[in-house]
Amino acid sequence: MSDITALLHAGLLVSDLARAKVFYESVLGLKRIADRPALPYPGEWYELGAGQQLHLMNLPNPDAASVRPAHGGRDHHIALAVSNMDALKSRLDAAGVQYTVSQSGRAALFCRDPDANTLEFVEPG
Repeated sequence: MSDITALLHAGLLVSDLARAKVFYESVLGLKRIADRPALPYPGEWYELGAGQQLHLMNLPNPDAASVRPAHGGRDHHIALAVSNMDALKSRLDAAGVQYTVSQSGRAALFCRDPDANTLEFVEPG
């Protein structure tokens, strides 16, 4: 039995923090954590609920030139729970963000942020 009990945060690299903030705040509706500590690089932290966070780090991406698979489910990704998948789809459509549905048959979709980080969204049943 593992002593690991939770995922506390996920960190994603972004090349343009202002552009990333528009995506995460305006499109996805995440709420910024105001008291991010002073770190030696720009970034933002977002609250995901239940003590979980998403950290955006404006740092060089060593994988920036790599070719990403067309379907995000076949790429490294983080999965986020959503309370209303239809509302999320509407926001993604309005912002022109392309997404694919899960190929496993689950009620899930995948999209990429402006830096090609893959996000999976699942509406728990």
